[in-house]
Amino acid sequence: MLAVVLATAGCGGSVELATPDLSPGESRACAALVAALPDTLAGESATETEPEGAPGAAWGDPPLVLQCGAPIPEEFVETSECLVVDDVGWFVPPEQEADPDADVEFTAVGYEPAVRLSIPAEHRGATSAAALAELAAPVTEHLELVQPCL
Repeated sequence: MLAVVLATAGCGGSVELATPDLSPGESRACAALVAALPDTLAGESATETEPEGAPGAAWGDPPLVLQCGAPIPEEFVETSECLVVDDVGWFVPPEQEADPDADVEFTAVGYEPAVRLSIPAEHRGATSAAALAELAAPVTEHLELVQPCL
């Protein structure tokens, strides 16, 4: 089961990450991904996260939060369209995509384990595009593509 990600980075705090139930292979893949993540993402500096060793990372305030081992969104079906950035397909729930004032979650549903980047509404637009482009290399290098999402 995946716990909810709680972003508590405001005022100098850390970001609490979910601790999903991962297989040993998924844990290794997530650890390799996290080790390869950049110190800055879309111009935002890394933010402390907890608990230590949780499979993810955060940048900025309000934080952009990456979670490895994320669940596939309920709204995703085989015929769903994805935003493809540097060969990685990211699914965005339609209601988030349609509302420019909403926080948005991009999920690389074609990879195992799946990875999700949660972006606060304040960072949508150019920051989202830059973040997804910067994450493409670590995702493709450390996670297994099982089904392209186009």
